Amino acid sequence: MRVPLFLAATFLAGPLLAAPPAGPSFDKEKLTYAVNWPSGLTLGEARLEARQSPPAEAGTPRWSLDFFLDAAVPGFAVADQFHSLTDDNGCSVEFEKNTLHGKKKAQERTTFDARKSTATRTTLNGGGKTEISVSACAHDALAFLYYLRRELSQGRMPPAQAVLFGAPYQFRAEYGGTRVLAIGEAKIETDRLVGFAKGPASDLTFEAFFARDAVRTPVLIKVPLALGTFSMELVR
Repeated sequence: MRVPLFLAATFLAGPLLAAPPAGPSFDKEKLTYAVNWPSGLTLGEARLEARQSPPAEAGTPRWSLDFFLDAAVPGFAVADQFHSLTDDNGCSVEFEKNTLHGKKKAQERTTFDARKSTATRTTLNGGGKTEISVSACAHDALAFLYYLRRELSQGRMPPAQAVLFGAPYQFRAEYGGTRVLAIGEAKIETDRLVGFAKGPASDLTFEAFFARDAVRTPVLIKVPLALGTFSMELVR
């Protein structure tokens, strides 16, 4: 469940609102989501956070992005933490994954070298290394989510591209029209997007709904799985 729910937020859109005069700022943003079972029962909570980090040696600002997932079904707990560090253009510098699924724990780090157009994926605690060819401005999945939101806010459509979430995933999307959603006690106008993600061992189709606000807040993600459609819904 963790991969599709998180990756479902990372794709491009179709028709957009007129671009505001300047790009949005995500500094100090904190978004909380309920992770729901197909029946509507809440399984746990997810959080997205963004903040500006101290400049690198060259003096350019960096961005620190985090995703936390704490959920459980009877007999099986999931506790994931993903951390992304990007430059001021939104290009990935480093991406870390720490996952706990039942009794299985995994840690890995991917570092990006823009000059060589490579990303090095390292499995921690005695694991191996893999070097992946990437673009000069590559994106991990978390960095791509914020890059996507910035592009949508400016009325631009990013091209389909490879996004790294450990392994590379190919993303594309189709515009699915506008929808007014009841989120909590509020009604929110959104753009519905149907996304397609293809990785080495998975082929996913999902829906995501972005608010038509200045920062294009993701308010709902729906992923059809074998057990039913799981969702991640904004609560605050």
